[in-house]
Amino acid sequence: MGQNTGVSLSDLVRTFGGELLGSGDRVFTGIGTLASAGPSEIAFLSNSKYRQQLSATRAGAVILGQADRDATLLPRIVADNPYAYQAKISTFFNPLQRPAAGIHPSAVVDESAQLGAGVAIGAHAVIGRGARIGDRAVIGAGCQVGESVTIGPESFLYPCVVVYRGCQIGARSILHAGVVIGSDGFGFAQDKEQWIKVPQTGRVICGDDVEIGANTTVDRGALDDTVIESGVKIDNLVHVAHNVRIGAHTAIAACAGIAGSAVIGKGCRIGGAAMIVGHIRIADGITVSPGTMATKSLTEPGTYSAIWAAEPHREWLKHAAQLRRMEELSNRVRELEKKLETLERKPS
Repeated sequence: MGQNTGVSLSDLVRTFGGELLGSGDRVFTGIGTLASAGPSEIAFLSNSKYRQQLSATRAGAVILGQADRDATLLPRIVADNPYAYQAKISTFFNPLQRPAAGIHPSAVVDESAQLGAGVAIGAHAVIGRGARIGDRAVIGAGCQVGESVTIGPESFLYPCVVVYRGCQIGARSILHAGVVIGSDGFGFAQDKEQWIKVPQTGRVICGDDVEIGANTTVDRGALDDTVIESGVKIDNLVHVAHNVRIGAHTAIAACAGIAGSAVIGKGCRIGGAAMIVGHIRIADGITVSPGTMATKSLTEPGTYSAIWAAEPHREWLKHAAQLRRMEELSNRVRELEKKLETLERKPS
């Protein structure tokens, strides 16, 4: 059951839109799956392959799409995007739980820091010199907010987030536990047998409504800034290197790695464990499949994949050997084609 005390289908439709079929007066207290929801909960059907579960569901109402509007007699909301609709309702039933405003006695807040109205700062958090924390922002226990950092209004930092000096986090953003924003990029110049560190003097700039998953790191720029535009969603254990730019509303799944100075467009989808090499561009709206390594710029819309499915090891060895011979085989085919053309030109 969610945190809300209850709401009718009619009220949900008035708030979120959609078409109501059946009675809208009954009050519901939460949302669940077709398999788990009870009579006081609303279930959802976003994939027609689960349609058979409608006949057995105990849910009191259902959210579904136009194609399934007549698949049940239960009270229902018909929506263009049932999955997005259930996300809105789930947020309504389960709002983000914010702690009460105030500063824990063990927190250390520099006297020059500026705190907005209703800010909550947890135990052992540290707020550095000149930092600015927006209204109703939450800084969780053990967080480190560095010198001259800006945290926007209503943003939420879970415990042990670190934001290095000068970085900016926009409004309503969520940074999960262990996120590091603004660590030094991997910048070194080789001088004979040693490496000389290149100072990383840029910042990380995050827009509004950004969410970053646990233990993800975003490196500061070497000279210019690393930029995460508004609405970007990044999963756990992702590495964003220095001077990367990620366009608005792009989503990046867990364990992806984005090398320095790569530019990812708006509305892209980067699959889990995908690798984006440095200094390339990925155009707006492109999907990079899980496990894919993008080694050159992707400029045409579409989905890009480069992955070899798992197979028995002996088969993999055979196929790998064949791949290594591809250039040789290609050269032989070209030679044969040339000889064939010569023969065809000879008079009979």
